[in-house]
Amino acid sequence: MKLNDTSTTLQQLKDLAQNVTNERDWNQFHSPKNLAMYLSIEAGELMEKFVWSTTEQSYDDVDKKRQEVEYEAADVMILLMLFCNVAKIDISEAVRIKLEETKAKYPIEKAKGNPAKYTEL
Repeated sequence: MKLNDTSTTLQQLKDLAQNVTNERDWNQFHSPKNLAMYLSIEAGELMEKFVWSTTEQSYDDVDKKRQEVEYEAADVMILLMLFCNVAKIDISEAVRIKLEETKAKYPIEKAKGNPAKYTEL
């Protein structure tokens, strides 16, 4: 089954990840603590693909290491979805709320083109 970002829902991906977990009886290991820790480890593995690269080189690194980068990004996404399942987080709603808060903290007139933290704007 081929999936793509324009036609696959987040719920479908969450269900796929959960099915793999269920089939292997891994739920017993998937506490919020363990999944959060594992998510951090996988995020570190994604960062490792770019260690010692300049910002400009990192774009080339994605192309040169495409499959490795995609796999690490997938690992991060899978673990985040599994974490949300276990923690009963509706990630779509959490993202919407967080973006609304971000818009309030970083008004366009102050934040556009400025990487400073909202407390320094």
